[in-house]
Amino acid sequence: MKRLRPVRLSVVGASLLGTVAFAVAQQVPTLDQTKRIDLGRVEYRARCATCHGLTGKGDGSVAAYLTRKPSDLTTLAKNNNGILPVTAMYLVITGDTELPGHGTREMPVWGNAYRIEAGQHCLEWPCDVEGYVRVRILALIEYIDRLQVK
Repeated sequence: MKRLRPVRLSVVGASLLGTVAFAVAQQVPTLDQTKRIDLGRVEYRARCATCHGLTGKGDGSVAAYLTRKPSDLTTLAKNNNGILPVTAMYLVITGDTELPGHGTREMPVWGNAYRIEAGQHCLEWPCDVEGYVRVRILALIEYIDRLQVK
């Protein structure tokens, strides 16, 4: 019988595999195995819709109570020569960049919230905290990309 060699993964490959496995494990359907879970939509509705609205126009249920109107997320690409500013969005969502010209930051820093969530899961089993944060934010950005006006 031929002996199989162990598979070796690079650090990047192992990190990516762990991130994907963790994201899949978090989204295992319980009742209807045929329904696909839209992680980006779930994240958007949980984190963004109260301010930016279900359609991303900035008309969420708490928008009237904010000192500054939330951004219209549907025009991000249009206002950037047709290209969605993914890196800038990522940094704003994580809180790693300030919002220039806006004074104090009203938008919550979701990167910290995701790190706390991941930390709670990592108490149960080893996981990649930053990978968890990346998966959630990139799913959110991908969903916002679907909201863009054409």
